[in-house]
Amino acid sequence: MEFDLARARADTPGVAHVVHLNNAGASLAPRAVTDAMTRHLALESTVGAYEAAERAHEEVARAHDALAALLNAHPDEIAIMDSATRAWGMALSSIPLRRGDRVLVSPVEYGSNHISLLHLAERTGVRLEFLPVDGNGLVDTAALEQRLDERVKLVAMAHVPMHDGLVNPVAEVGKAVRRTDALFLVDACQSVGQLPVDVRDFDCDLLVGCGRKYLRGPRGTGFLYVARDVAPRLTPAVLGLDGVEWHGGEYRIAPGARRFETWEVNAAARIGLGVAVDYARGWGVERTWQRVRALAAGLRADLARVPGVTVEDRGVERCGNIALTFAGLDPFRVRAELLRAGINSWVCLDNAACHDMQQRGLSRLLRISVHYYNSEAELERLCSVLAGVTSGTKARAFA
Repeated sequence: MEFDLARARADTPGVAHVVHLNNAGASLAPRAVTDAMTRHLALESTVGAYEAAERAHEEVARAHDALAALLNAHPDEIAIMDSATRAWGMALSSIPLRRGDRVLVSPVEYGSNHISLLHLAERTGVRLEFLPVDGNGLVDTAALEQRLDERVKLVAMAHVPMHDGLVNPVAEVGKAVRRTDALFLVDACQSVGQLPVDVRDFDCDLLVGCGRKYLRGPRGTGFLYVARDVAPRLTPAVLGLDGVEWHGGEYRIAPGARRFETWEVNAAARIGLGVAVDYARGWGVERTWQRVRALAAGLRADLARVPGVTVEDRGVERCGNIALTFAGLDPFRVRAELLRAGINSWVCLDNAACHDMQQRGLSRLLRISVHYYNSEAELERLCSVLAGVTSGTKARAFA
C-alpha cells in the first residue's frame, strides 16, 4: 500500500514552517499530541493540577499500556521518567556490581552513558571494557562470545548511536548474553519509533528510550523497560512514594518496574507521550521504518554526489541518521546556513560520542535525520542548499 505522505504532513503543522531534519534530536509533534497536552494544561489552569490529574487518570496511565504494546512488554515492566538519561542512570545504579566485575559497553555509547560508566568504574572498581567491533563498526557477536565469562556482570550497548547511521545487531548480542548470568542493557533512544523494537526479540533485561525523538512525543519524557524476572535483583538508588508499598510504618520496594517511579509527574507530558505512542502504532512502525530507510538511502546517495561533502556513516543496515563532514567548512557554519534557508539539522560534538568520535579523529559532525513525514522535495532542497554552501553561494531563505 502506498504511503500516505499527504496525511502525515497534514497531521504535522510544523512542516508548513520549516524543513525539519533534526528528528534524531526531537521530531515535530503531530497535532494529536499537542492538542492533548494543551487541553490538559488548560484544564489544570481552571480546576488545579492535582484535580486535573484525577480527572484525566486514564489518559495519564495510558502511556504505560501504550509503551508496553509498542515494545512487546507487560505494563508492569514499564517505568516512565523525565528523561532517558534519568532512566539509564537509575537502571545502571540499581545493578549490584562489585570491584573486579567486568562491564562490556559499545564504543558508540552516548556521552552521558559513557560518563556514567566511567564514574561507576571510579567509584566501585568495576572493569570497563569495550565490546569488539568489526570493520563496519558493528558489535562483533562472534568475538563477543569469546570474551563472555562468569566475571562479566553487565553488557550495555546502543541499538543506534546518536552520531552515526549504523544499526547494531542487538538481537544477536542478546542471544549471546543470555547464555551467561550477565544483565543486558540496551539504549534504544534513537531507534524506538524509528524502527521496530521488541524486547522479547532483543532478549534484553533492561531497555531505555525517550519520547521526543522518533516517537514524536514531548520533551521531558523517558522510559525504562525492566524484565519481570530481573526487577527483584535491582535496588534503585533513590526511592519515591510510587516506588514502594507502605505497610504499618514499614516500606517494601514495589514489584516490577514501578520501583523506579516517583509520585510527582508532568501529567500533560505523560498524556502526550501516550498519545504519541498510540499515533506511531496507528501508522505501524514496520511500515514507517520502510519509508525512513528508503528516504535515508536515497539522501545518502545524493549527498555523496555533492562536492565537498563526506558521508561518515558506517554499518550494513543504516537508519535515518546521517553523519556529514565538509571539506574546509566547520559544521556549525553549515548548520547556520541551513537555518537561514529554513532547514533544521544538528551538530554532534565529540563529547556526545566520547570514545567513537575521538577514535575516528572526528571533533564535529553535522547530523541530518529524516522521518517518514519528510518529503522528497525537502531532501532535494537540502542537497541544493548544501551544494550552494560548499561552493560558496549564500543560502536562500525558506519559502
